Amino acid sequence: MTIDGQVAPGFNTVALAFHDAFEGRPEMGASLVIYRDGTPVISLHGGVADARSGAPWTAQTATPVFSCSKGMMSVLLAQLVQEGRLDYAAKVASLWPDYAAEGKGETSVAEAISHRAGLSAVRDWLTSPEQIADFDGMAARLAAQKPLWEPGTGHAYHALTHGWLTGEIARRASGQPPAEAFAARIAAPLGADVWFGLPEAEAPRVAHVRVHPALSEAWVEEAKKDSPEAPYWPYRSMTFGAALPADLVTEDGGWNDPMLQRAVIPGAGAIATADGLARIWSATVRPTGGTRLLTDETLALATQTQSEGPHVFEGPGPFAAWGMGVQLDSEARRYLGPTSFGHDGAGGQCAFADSEAGIGFAFVTNWMEGAGDDRATRIIEELRDAL
Repeated sequence: MTIDGQVAPGFNTVALAFHDAFEGRPEMGASLVIYRDGTPVISLHGGVADARSGAPWTAQTATPVFSCSKGMMSVLLAQLVQEGRLDYAAKVASLWPDYAAEGKGETSVAEAISHRAGLSAVRDWLTSPEQIADFDGMAARLAAQKPLWEPGTGHAYHALTHGWLTGEIARRASGQPPAEAFAARIAAPLGADVWFGLPEAEAPRVAHVRVHPALSEAWVEEAKKDSPEAPYWPYRSMTFGAALPADLVTEDGGWNDPMLQRAVIPGAGAIATADGLARIWSATVRPTGGTRLLTDETLALATQTQSEGPHVFEGPGPFAAWGMGVQLDSEARRYLGPTSFGHDGAGGQCAFADSEAGIGFAFVTNWMEGAGDDRATRIIEELRDAL
């Protein structure tokens, strides 16, 4: 396997861990980018962007990054808090009056963005990807919906719905559609290749995603638990019934569908390069390319623990921990330590910052794996030792 790119002195063991991630994975492509104190110390890529054609993965290859999207939207909201346009303690309905329906009027912004909204899935059985590609329609659906549990009394992962909640809150607070607000405030100032709603001109850069057979089989088994008549809410939160395939992608469907890639789906739909993600996370903790996105005071607010431990729906641990939409270091997702925050994504994506070490990190791949996938974890462990 040929790995291309640059590695600064002192980070060779981290590069070796990235190289080891390709072992036994001939269909995999991936990138690893790490910034320290605003400067890249690792920028590596290798493998194939599309196993069907053998097209190589380059430094410019972008890919769906799934729930890493939530981290990006949470940075946008934190910036709006920093500017005084948004208050984590405010009621969502004070910005978005329709949200008060069905007893949700007291839900705070903090509760809505930390998986405590009671809206982890939609009650309706959806039948087409076009439904979830309709941002306005999905936001309105959530505003009108009766929550699955009393908001604020517990949490469960809002796998897709998180994005319509954060996106609509961002729109109301900023006065711009969420994709435009993100581009103007975060991506453009940093020159970061991260998009909500992929521009058509960038489509040739996007990798083709494939799923390990074991993960595909596991998702198929999960799908059997859900039906229109008997909802299984943890699974429904991932597919909304029949709107997405069980294992999230097919050869030309799910998140490989150009229509979905062009749509604004802030909970899981970002398309990004590793450098774009790492650059943004770096800029939350250190000036990067002359831009610092968040102050230390804002970070202190955004990383206060809001949700941790068991979910309202029964399920096995380990459990993640959440700040104001950002994922914190926990047994379920180990970063560098307690000063780390970010968000991982389905199938192996991982992106985060560390305020003490001045790190912005991103590992992205088009080869999705499930339980037992330690690719990013092993790289992070080597980074911790190197630092």
